Amino acid sequence: MSKPTSLSALAIASKREELAKVKAELKELIAMRKNMRIEVKANRAAAKEAKAAEKAEKKAARIAKLEAKLTALKTGPVGIKALKANRKASKVVITKAA
Repeated sequence: MSKPTSLSALAIASKREELAKVKAELKELIAMRKNMRIEVKANRAAAKEAKAAEKAEKKAARIAKLEAKLTALKTGPVGIKALKANRKASKVVITKAA
């Protein structure tokens, strides 16, 4: 077996270097893609949490409003008493004379 010529050895070495550079670049791109996926996932999770918090806040406000309405209804007289309380004042009627 003879030694390979220096020209072919140099060509092989340069191709190996190019291959190593391409592999390194590929690793960088794969890592970048992985990081971008992680960021997108984190952004989605944050948006989901914000939406849930906003929904809970609206629900709490709606409940507070309805509770205030209920309290207002409970405080005043109900039924016949409410009708009597809402009437205009009329003449005083004396039922018994002294």
